[in-house]
Amino acid sequence: MRIIGLTGGIATGKTTVSDYLAERYGLPVLDADQLARSAVEPGSPLLPAIAQRFGADVIGADGSLDRPRLGEIVFQQPAERQWLEAQIHPIVRAHLLAGIAAHQGRSNSIVLAIPLLFEAQMTDLVTEIWVVSCEPAQQLHRLMTRNHLTVDQAQARINSQWPLAQKMARADVVLHNQGTLLELFQQVDHAWESC
Repeated sequence: MRIIGLTGGIATGKTTVSDYLAERYGLPVLDADQLARSAVEPGSPLLPAIAQRFGADVIGADGSLDRPRLGEIVFQQPAERQWLEAQIHPIVRAHLLAGIAAHQGRSNSIVLAIPLLFEAQMTDLVTEIWVVSCEPAQQLHRLMTRNHLTVDQAQARINSQWPLAQKMARADVVLHNQGTLLELFQQVDHAWESC
């Protein structure tokens, strides 16, 4: 089974690529970010542990996790981010393994969209690694615009991940997303057909 590990830096265009692979080639996509969000939904066993660790004010009035408030804590305090990731990553890994197993025999290929593929040590789950990259200034601007962050807030999130150059050096495929969508999709087509 061909298992594409799709990764890159925050706000480099991973979702654009995974959506294209799903729409153009009909590939199933397992999204680690979605799995991480479901791991902390109301009623999950992890949510009370997070509230106990970070205080009740990280839980919103509706009982859900206040992600921006928690982000302010964990992106300023690396030890707290590491604690949180140590709780979430095993849950995400288990769901990814279950998803791969569910598609065995039904699909020849699958995409695992894992922003922290290297950081969470999940490279063993995939048969090839695709990294989406862009220029640092573009990445910062996209993240600030998308998440309504200040320069410092956005840079803290970028700095919490491996540098893009380090990820690119370990990639089987590098997709450069600093041009048009058409240019990006042409690179995706080439990578899909040539690997």
